[in-house]
Amino acid sequence: MNFQFKTKDDVKLSINLLSKENGIELYEVKAVYPQEQIPETFSITFSTPVIDTYSVWSPSIQYDRYLAPAWGKRTTSSRLASWMPLHTLVSSAGKNKIAVALSDAKTPTSIRTGVREETANIEWEINFFTIKVAPLKEYIAIIRIDTRDIAYYDSIYDVVSWWENECGYKPTYVPEYAKLPMNSLWYSFHQQLDVDAIVEECELSKPLGMDTVIIDDGWQTDDTNRGYSFCGDWEVTPTKIPDMKQFIDRIHNTGMKVILWYALPFVGKFSKAYERFKDMLLHKEGDTRNFWSLDPRYKEVRDYIISFCTKGLKEWGLDGVKLDFIDAFKLFGKSLEYDERRDFQSLEEAIDKLMTDITDGLRAINPEVLIEFRQSYVGPAIRKYGNMFRVADCPDDAIRNRQDIVGLRFTSGNSAVHSDMIMWNREDNVESAALQFASILYSVPQISVKIATLPEEHKKMLEFYLSFWREHRDILIGGKLLAENPESAYSIVCAERDGKAIFTSYTDTLIDCRAYIDIIAVNCSRAKALIIKGAEGKIYKVLNCMGETVSEGKIDSTLFEVDVPLSGMVFVK
Repeated sequence: MNFQFKTKDDVKLSINLLSKENGIELYEVKAVYPQEQIPETFSITFSTPVIDTYSVWSPSIQYDRYLAPAWGKRTTSSRLASWMPLHTLVSSAGKNKIAVALSDAKTPTSIRTGVREETANIEWEINFFTIKVAPLKEYIAIIRIDTRDIAYYDSIYDVVSWWENECGYKPTYVPEYAKLPMNSLWYSFHQQLDVDAIVEECELSKPLGMDTVIIDDGWQTDDTNRGYSFCGDWEVTPTKIPDMKQFIDRIHNTGMKVILWYALPFVGKFSKAYERFKDMLLHKEGDTRNFWSLDPRYKEVRDYIISFCTKGLKEWGLDGVKLDFIDAFKLFGKSLEYDERRDFQSLEEAIDKLMTDITDGLRAINPEVLIEFRQSYVGPAIRKYGNMFRVADCPDDAIRNRQDIVGLRFTSGNSAVHSDMIMWNREDNVESAALQFASILYSVPQISVKIATLPEEHKKMLEFYLSFWREHRDILIGGKLLAENPESAYSIVCAERDGKAIFTSYTDTLIDCRAYIDIIAVNCSRAKALIIKGAEGKIYKVLNCMGETVSEGKIDSTLFEVDVPLSGMVFVK
């Protein structure tokens, strides 16, 4: 590669080839400063030809995967608390063209690409220190460049393995309950929490196949405006929950575990904590909001956050915590100025210390504790702390849920990937409602509908899909995930394990069975039939979305068309 440097500092920059083997190149980037100082952004640029290069894949470029011109580059931004430094170009056949990753997932960076129209080349730009960090004298990172002609998802899997095994980002332990379905109350209750109604939902959820309930925002405030002005004290509001310990005990008696939500960084203007920490916040001058983020560079702040995170396990018997808005820890205004009271000057290092201490503190109380994060606070650094990673909020949106699940599965290794909570309108037809579940099969399902008010058909569908998911979860979340045509929101997705495979057809209705002993194909397309290839002589059975048998028979041709209703599935053995 012909690298060029761009920098504003009198920094001494160098880049050296460490290894070049089997299509993977490793380069060490080193920056040496004349004295300890806050580094300015510096960039490394290079170019590659646009030859059979069709689309961009990146964890943070989630939906539109066009290449873009050089004057409007596609950008992968990364820092410890948000996303990860990986940017991939993909061929029209779904092969890796070039995947660029950085060993440093903590420092704020960006990787950018765009087509230079004069040359038909892709211009690459890797930027370091895109957000201010603490003073330093020397900086070292490794750039990994993969040009192997392999499936694009295999190049991504290899980067994740590299982060885990060679870059020091060892993921935390994942308890079994992190891999079992959950009832999350956000869409079904929002802030209108009611103890008896929630206990009733748990009594209905457990027999259907849900093992944990997530109590979301609202337990700590009487305010129902869905803001964060009253966050920060994390005391139970007695008008909604008179006795939290008794409430948790009642849920445990239904057989379900309990996770409680915390907006981890936020302190609202109307909290008692605001007076204590109002000069230890991350906010801009003139900020007119009524809530801000605490600054974890102060030990007093970290100790406080750790205390309220662990309190729920020690005093109320919680089984886990949902830690929200980690990406809201950002440097603004006066927080850029030096303060001798801080024991960390680097925000990213302080976040790392905070999250490590929270995880250690929680696991000391309960080694099986459940810790949930959601996009965009995902990636190799965050996997050291959390054992559940959820898709960001996308209510009633099957397309976005499925796309983000695939992205998280590619980049999360053995960590538990969860769907956003699925919901639907109770007046919808059952096949359309079932599409929400059919689209999230390759993740741990989170459900957010009031079961007590569901129509009977919807309840029957939910029970069938939960039963199906539990029966086949060894393949669905334990198998290798393959996803075709990322530029088209994944036309078909497959999980395979031990000669068995489960497909979901979104727009591609051809199911190729030749490599597998048994297959199941779920019809998430608007086509009324699937085409089974390479299964001549095998037996098939078609079920609708409620688990009722629609048809069965023997496949008598190499290409066999079988009618499968929307959200239904065909079993081929």
